[in-house]
Amino acid sequence: MGKNKRYTLQTKILVLISSLILLIITLLASIFAYLQAVDTRNQVEQLALQTARSISLMPELREAIEKNNLEANFRPIAEQVKDQVNAANILVENREEITYSHSNPNQVGEKSLDHTNYHALIFGGSHNFEVDRESGSSIIGKVPVMAEYGDYNRVIGSVSVEFLKKDIYQNIFNRIKTIAFASLIVLIIGIIGGIFLTKSIRKDTLGLEPHEISSLYRERSAILLSIKEGIIAIDQKGSLTLINHSAKSMLNLNEDVIVGQHIQHVLPNSKLVEVLQTGKTINNSEIPINDKMFIFNSIPIIENECVVGVVSSFRDKTELKKLMDTISEVREYSEGLRAQTHEYANKLYLLSGLLQLERYQDAFEFIQNESTIHQHQNRILFNQIHDANVQAILLGKLGKASEKKIILEIDDDSYVEPLQSHIEVTDIITIIGNLIDNAFDAVVHQKEKRVSFSITSLGKDIIIEVTDNGKGIPEDVIDSLFSIGYSSKGVNRGYGLFNVKRIVESLGGTIEMSNEKGGGAIFTVYLPKIVLE
Repeated sequence: MGKNKRYTLQTKILVLISSLILLIITLLASIFAYLQAVDTRNQVEQLALQTARSISLMPELREAIEKNNLEANFRPIAEQVKDQVNAANILVENREEITYSHSNPNQVGEKSLDHTNYHALIFGGSHNFEVDRESGSSIIGKVPVMAEYGDYNRVIGSVSVEFLKKDIYQNIFNRIKTIAFASLIVLIIGIIGGIFLTKSIRKDTLGLEPHEISSLYRERSAILLSIKEGIIAIDQKGSLTLINHSAKSMLNLNEDVIVGQHIQHVLPNSKLVEVLQTGKTINNSEIPINDKMFIFNSIPIIENECVVGVVSSFRDKTELKKLMDTISEVREYSEGLRAQTHEYANKLYLLSGLLQLERYQDAFEFIQNESTIHQHQNRILFNQIHDANVQAILLGKLGKASEKKIILEIDDDSYVEPLQSHIEVTDIITIIGNLIDNAFDAVVHQKEKRVSFSITSLGKDIIIEVTDNGKGIPEDVIDSLFSIGYSSKGVNRGYGLFNVKRIVESLGGTIEMSNEKGGGAIFTVYLPKIVLE
């Protein structure tokens, strides 16, 4: 259980900040304590020498030594100086190393035990030294006392100023306690600052811990790889922040497209900048890119009522077209079967009625007539048209024509081999289906409803022709006939002939339209069997 325990980001940051501040404080305090001890010792040594030198120059001291009356004449002065400099003791000795003045009256008149007196008494030098006494280890500054005798000076004694080391260390310890108190305050401030820092970080990370963020990142990467749609995201400046593999593949983007580039340099027509500026969602926007049509859905990323970025998903319309064409194909088959079922049911009712009325000759003639028609149609469909998809489309349209009381004639000269591989099933469904359906709509109000269909592939082209006996196409609408949205049948129509022309042109073919003299329209499609690259 202990191995799986996770510490929060706040705990980690607080422990890190506290440990870092504590380490720095400890190092700085140790260095300061060492430097303070060295500096204080040097100051004490200098103070001891300066104080001893100042005392040795007092006329009162010389006079007291000469009169051998230090206790009465000099002792009050020595005590006053000792209190001023916080010294432990001030000693005055004569040339014979006999103590004249001491804080301990029992030491007065006793011979000094300092082995370094010769520096001051013999050589007349000033120096510092350290001795161990009953009261503790001490630092002493010793200076000779000089007196004039004629033309020269001679040493008549020495002055020693003594400081206890324990008093020095106590002073250093008091300063360290001040530093420790200040360090504690710094540590508390650091911890408080760490708490505010962790709260700010948690706010920026939406309250998620690092392991949760890394888990989300891995999941996001896996999701982006699994999504077949293209995903693109930009920041507030319009710079690319995310693009998945599907987007690069669909847009044929090379590896030079990297995060950080402006979206206008990558996809100038994507409308993401427009969403970034307006903050309005754009749905199902068709945008042509690299000779392809894509459907974009772009939504703004809003934070604190400000647009901070845009995320867009898009898909290739070609795939949707294939799906729609497949659905259309299934619908065509189902409508054809329904029409045939309905028509044959009506014919069976008629035949049943004739038999019940004992009109056997009429029933026989009806059966022969239907048989002749079907034999003729089947001969053309199955003996001359060898493409199964074209056969299926025409069978469905024959049933639909029969239901609408429209005569759909298949030209006797029609002949076609299996279509080439570059002509897909959905393409031929769209072309033949839309042309025949438009012809049906054109003759729906005619007294005699007649539509003719022909398909041949004897030359270099596959020629498809659909003729109707309707009123024809008015001259003023011929130019806009193949435009998207144009229709004489109302709104949300007008996509059939547009799709036919688009598919025909994509296959390298052409489509022509003309009016017959006696009325009606002729649509002719030329599809090359071989598409030149």
